Amino acid sequence: METAIRGLGRCSCAFWLAVVFDVFGLIVLLVGVFADLFFYDFLIYAGAIIIFLSLVWWVFWYTGNIEVPPEDLEDDVGLLKKDRGIDALVRRLSSRLSNGIRSSFRGNRRGDQPVTVPTRGGGSRGQIPVTLPMAPQEGLHTVS
Repeated sequence: METAIRGLGRCSCAFWLAVVFDVFGLIVLLVGVFADLFFYDFLIYAGAIIIFLSLVWWVFWYTGNIEVPPEDLEDDVGLLKKDRGIDALVRRLSSRLSNGIRSSFRGNRRGDQPVTVPTRGGGSRGQIPVTLPMAPQEGLHTVS
């Protein structure tokens, strides 16, 4: 039997960090607005940034408290029951197919084999070394 989670939920640390960031950011912001300091603009910007960063802790707190029933998590976290008839057959076939495709790409990487290009005059294909200039060329006009 599952215990009911009351109060702040499972992520109370993220909740309190969000509250502290909000309060500290608001204090810094209000000091920048109402205090007669020569660096008031820095305090206004810093307070606004601190309040904005508190959103990270609010998102952590909210997502940490989302409850999903275990039935919905079967495919996501490996809780899938293996003997389900046609589902197991389709999943096994899909897994074999994707592993076969994945392994065919691994053995044929782009840098493993030299590039072959056709030669001039319609002759047989062969390997031609290609040299690319790395220095700027004279008289080359670009759009800039």
